[in-house]
Amino acid sequence: MTAGATGVVRIGVLGCADIALRRMLPAFAAHPGTVVTAVASRDADKAWRTAERFGARPFTGYGELLAHEPTDPTGSDDAIDAVYIPLPAALHTDWTEAALAAGKHVLVEKPAAPDAATAARLCDLARTAGLALVENVMFVHHPRHTAVRKLVADGAIGELRSMQAAFTIPAPADGDIRYAPELGGGALADIGLYPLRAALHLLGDGLETVGAHLAAGPGRRVETTGAALLRTPDDVVAQVEFGMAHAYRSEYRLRGSDGEIHVDRAFTPPADQIPEITVHRGGDVERILLDPFDQVAAAVDAFVTAVRERAAPDPAVVRQAALLDAVRSAAGRGA
Repeated sequence: MTAGATGVVRIGVLGCADIALRRMLPAFAAHPGTVVTAVASRDADKAWRTAERFGARPFTGYGELLAHEPTDPTGSDDAIDAVYIPLPAALHTDWTEAALAAGKHVLVEKPAAPDAATAARLCDLARTAGLALVENVMFVHHPRHTAVRKLVADGAIGELRSMQAAFTIPAPADGDIRYAPELGGGALADIGLYPLRAALHLLGDGLETVGAHLAAGPGRRVETTGAALLRTPDDVVAQVEFGMAHAYRSEYRLRGSDGEIHVDRAFTPPADQIPEITVHRGGDVERILLDPFDQVAAAVDAFVTAVRERAAPDPAVVRQAALLDAVRSAAGRGA
């Protein structure tokens, strides 16, 4: 199943998580290449309210949505070409696998899988079925990071020596699912994934985890803070910091033999923000301003392209999972 007769990708949503309601569902509704046709929740009232808001059909239970058989699969009714999965992390693997088995393309929130072996298995399933499987890491679609890579490649800061990246947020309220290990909670997969993926995105493959530390705050059953030291095969060093018991930070710095590049609001910039790249060199400071950019809309656009082309999964899905595995191992936490 690729798309309806109009070429529009018809989306079913498994769960009514905050990110779905605030960001992704409005982005699907606004994109000319997608339409939300179904919404599932374990709570019938929540499914009905959310579906009504977006003109979709409600389903009580995720399996009910996947089992739905439309009267006209090629028409513009309530057929479902692809599913978006914003469920708690511990449920991503099972429902991604179930969606692929049902013949649906999948956009799943990060992390797509709890470890590299599972990520590889899911990617193999999608590849064999000819279905798109996309992990929803949105910041990689922002052109600011492409501009940064070009600056480095053009020698704007000389030879690259090191990277520092941080993503930290204030402590969520008690009862937040990120505190629940049984739901896949913890700062590493939810928060640390961002600076670690930035290191992969900017420094390339072959990152080795030299050391790592994960710590749980008082009374918490998951890590709430952490840091890792990485290095590339060329001995460029990356230091990453993350946590959910901190003042807000979202930034990275690339340091070279002749200068430094700094990017603030790196991972979740608002769509109307004027993106800025700051280059320090020889005592001079250059501020490069880019046009505002909606990375949420870009993530939806990339998924539509993947569905229409039946693209193979991005190898970064497995590489990212392997890096998270290595950080856990280096911190003595296991997989």
